[in-house]
Formats: sequence, C-alpha cells, structure tokens
Amino acid sequence: MNLTKTLLTLSVTASVVLLAPARSSAQDKTLLTLEDALEIALSENPTIKIADKEIEKTGYAKKGTYAALYPQIDASAAYQRTIKKQVMYFGDSGQGMEVGMNNSWNGGFNLSMPVVNVGLWKSLKISAMDVELAVEKARSSRIDMIEQVSNAYCAVLLAAENHKVYKEIYDNAVENFSNVKQKFDVGKVSEYDLISAEVTVKNAEPNVYDAENNLRIAHWQLKALMGVSLDMEIECAGNLKDYETVISGPIDNLSLKGNSTMAQFEIQRRQLDKMVEVTKASNYPTLNLSGNLQWSAMDNTYKFGKYRWTPYSTAGLSLNIPIFAGGKRRFDLKQARVDVETLELQRLNTERSLNVEVLRQTSLMQTSKRQLEAARSSVDQAQRGYDIAVKRYEVGGGTLLEINDSQLALSRAMLTLNQSIYNYMVAHNALDRLQGKEFNGK
Repeated sequence: MNLTKTLLTLSVTASVVLLAPARSSAQDKTLLTLEDALEIALSENPTIKIADKEIEKTGYAKKGTYAALYPQIDASAAYQRTIKKQVMYFGDSGQGMEVGMNNSWNGGFNLSMPVVNVGLWKSLKISAMDVELAVEKARSSRIDMIEQVSNAYCAVLLAAENHKVYKEIYDNAVENFSNVKQKFDVGKVSEYDLISAEVTVKNAEPNVYDAENNLRIAHWQLKALMGVSLDMEIECAGNLKDYETVISGPIDNLSLKGNSTMAQFEIQRRQLDKMVEVTKASNYPTLNLSGNLQWSAMDNTYKFGKYRWTPYSTAGLSLNIPIFAGGKRRFDLKQARVDVETLELQRLNTERSLNVEVLRQTSLMQTSKRQLEAARSSVDQAQRGYDIAVKRYEVGGGTLLEINDSQLALSRAMLTLNQSIYNYMVAHNALDRLQGKEFNGK
C-alpha cells in the first residue's frame, strides 16, 4: 500500500515539474501588437518586396516605350576585302582590265524618327496602364498579406487561450489528485479513487503538450509572414476576448467598390479598349523621318593617313499607306473585340463569385456571433457545475466521475468560446480583404 502511494505521488510530482512553465526574462521577448506585426510584414515580407519590384520593372518598361518617340541614332562601320576584282573589257580585243580596290571602308551615322504614327501614340497609353495595373496588383498583395498576418496573429492568440484551458484542466486534475490523496491517507476514500485521480492527471498531460506545440507552430507561421527570423522570441499582446468589441459591432457596408480584383478587371478592360484602337490605327498612314551621314574610302594599302575619305549624307521622309494585307488587319480587329467581350464575361463571373463570398463570410460572422453568445452562457453554467461537483466530493456527497464530467463540459465550453471568436475574426478579415481595406499604419 505504501509503495503504491509513493509511486503515484512521485509520478504526479514529476508531471507537475515537466509541465511547469519555463522561466524567461521579459526582455528576451519582443511584445507585438497586431499593428506592429502588420507594419513589419508590409515592409519585410518577400512577397511585398517582389510586388514593389514589379512596379519598378513596369515603370522602366513604360519609359522604354516612350523612347520610341525620340530620334534613334546609330553608328555603323563596315570593311570589305576584295578577293577577286571585277574585269572591264574594251572593244572586241578580248583583253580586260581589273577595276576596283582591295580594301573598301564605310562608316557613319543613321537617324530615324516617327513623325506620324497613330498606333505608336496609342500604344504608349497601354504602357502607362501597365504601371497602373502593377500598382493595383501590389495593393492586392498588401491586402492579402494583411489578411494572412491578421489570421496568423489571431491563431497565436487562439493557441495561447487553448493552452491556458488545457493547463487549467491539468492544474485542476493535479489539485483533485492532491485532495484525493489526503482523503486516502486518512482512509476516507478507496484506492480506486486515488488511481482514478492519477489517471485523470496523466490523461490531461498530452493535451497540454499538444497545445504547447500548436502555440509554437502558430508563432513560427506568424514570424514567417512577418519576414523575421524564426529564432526571434515574440509575444503577442492581448487575448481573443479583446476582439469581442469587434464582434458586438454591426455588419454593414458589403460593397465590392474597393475590391482589388474588380479594380484590376477595370484596368484590363481599358487596356483592351485601347488595344482595339491600336489595331484600328494599323489602317492609318505613317510618316517617318530618316537621315544618314556616311564616309567611305577605298585603297589597296593599309596606310590610313593617305586614304581619301568621301563624305555623303541624305535626309528624307517616308510615307507608308496601308492598302491591302489579305484581310489580316480586319481579322486582328475582330480578335481584339472578342478579347474585350471575353474579359467582360470573366468580370461578370468573378463579380458573382465575389458577391457569393461576401455573403458566405457575412453568414459565418453571424453564425460565430450566435455561437459566441451561446458559449458565454455555457461557460458560466459549466463553471458553476464544476464548482458544485468539487464541493459535493469534498463533503462526501459526490463522485470523481461527476468532477471529471463537469470538467470535460467546462473545457468544451471554453474551447468553443475561443473558437467562435477566432472564426468570427477570420471571416471578418476575409470580408475586409474582399472590400479592399488597407492598413494605414499605427
């Protein structure tokens, strides 16, 4: 009997030591609010940096397109060595004379510039829209990042709250074991109650370990999104209950006016409209200015100082009037118009899907709000039931089974309360993304 008691005591004591929170100084951890996490993520996350680079890239492409309006000046040089000279014959004597030089040199400058080119002018506006589209895509990346970081931050708070719940369950089990052991020592309860209490402690341990691991993983996911080292020690400020004020607020303004996907469709539509104009412009005449300045010389030696360089230059205008191309321009125009119609159908389909998503997230928020209200009442009742079960057992009017059942009901109610808050915030963050809401800093 004494050996059994000793083993049980040592087993539970060892569990308490293992599950005791590790001591760490406050300065070892960085306390972060949600605003801090968002600000760091929007400046350090590689996805955001890639989006910014895409804006920079399209900006350069736009400048490169505008360069087509300026004169294009090129330098050229050529050398030709005569292998077999041409022969010139005089009369019918049959004798001929080689003509030409062994070395021929040519070099100079060429200039070209569009004077009238309607298609080029209109294509420049498409390049400007490319930059606008890249900016909108970057905004979309930021909005998506806001949702992901907000969800990850709430996931950390949820994991922390669940860890508290499981740790409280474990602590209650240890406390009940201590009470049962005292009663067992004086012969008030049977050894079966002592063993049952010890088993309850052991059963509570794995949940605490899982909760600790989930909290660790949630921290890693948040740090990865923030773009900081995974070894950095962070602590999220506040708890899930701080968001109950958000849940109590009204759900309104369900417009897609600020949605980034719809904004991108609008830019793409304007691009395709402009592409139709560019295609039409292929039927218009074009006028180009050209000029060149050249020097040439021929000699049989390589004594450049004795060469006689002959300069010549030209300047002119070239007019091109499209007349017939086998119907290619007409078919190109039809393709461009089909692209516009296809994009409009895609836009309508996407808008319907987004409206359904808005309604779905709104419904999830309403459901989570009702679950939260029910969970609050359930937690209060479950806590009262647990306290009554413990008191009844202390005075000998209850059993350990009643305590375990009431403890299970309390834990489920508390976990449901935490999960309902988390579910509401995830749906709320998704709705913010659909509406295109941005983070404006602290």
